[in-house]
Amino acid sequence: MDKYHHYKLTTSWTGNKGSGTSNYKAYDRSYHIVINGKQTIEGSSDPAFRGDPSKHNPEEMLLGALSSCHMLWYLHLCAEAGVIVVNYTDEATGKMVETTNGGGKFEEVILNPKVTVTEAAMVSKANHLHRKASELCFIANSVNFPVNHHPVCLVQ
Repeated sequence: MDKYHHYKLTTSWTGNKGSGTSNYKAYDRSYHIVINGKQTIEGSSDPAFRGDPSKHNPEEMLLGALSSCHMLWYLHLCAEAGVIVVNYTDEATGKMVETTNGGGKFEEVILNPKVTVTEAAMVSKANHLHRKASELCFIANSVNFPVNHHPVCLVQ
């Protein structure tokens, strides 16, 4: 039996400079994402699309969602398997193509997790668990492009 989880947030445009969207250059791309009880996320479009480079953009947040979902599943699986992770970083990259009509889509995301475990005997299992984390990641299962991973495992 499927178990459902529901999520809710409010996105509010904050970029009306006084004349709304009277023309393409007349408005700011800034917005707030508010989730009850949490810090507000200040967002904008990518600077390539007239956005504020000091704010998060949707493309970065999608990449962050994929990277953090994979990490959280991975750490869960390691804990269950007796693999002791003491450090985890991921320098994730994403490739998006802009189409001739002005739209676009992600073509690929590559996760580059660098994991440190406490014992050399854990390395093989630690590397293998990335595949399982990819299979279970809610966000990766929700996108229509490949999410690949190139893990590195070090020993403390």
